[in-house]
Amino acid sequence: MSSGSAIRGSRVGSSPMRPDERTEPAPRREVTYFCSAGHISDILFAAEASPPETWDCPRCGQPAGLDGKNPPGRLRSEPYKSHLAYVKERRSDEDGAKILEEALAKVRQRRGRD
Repeated sequence: MSSGSAIRGSRVGSSPMRPDERTEPAPRREVTYFCSAGHISDILFAAEASPPETWDCPRCGQPAGLDGKNPPGRLRSEPYKSHLAYVKERRSDEDGAKILEEALAKVRQRRGRD
């Protein structure tokens, strides 16, 4: 008695080797988008769907539009900020010193040093 698949070379969940002759793919249309970096992207949509005005460029991530002569501008990207930079925007140095002193007092109290 042999072990393995009943049909040699197939696996569970695999699709048929050739497309089914009884089915037809849904009608589609290709829409071309242009980004400011010069990339051209052809995106497929259903024939009855209206394409969006902008689409994220698959190559650079910038917005791409339908008008090749006037693509949308680049997004303004903010430089990376650390957590400390955001905290310093919200609090003054005096506030930070006061918060630090309160935290140190709590630590000293827990350790029994105060």
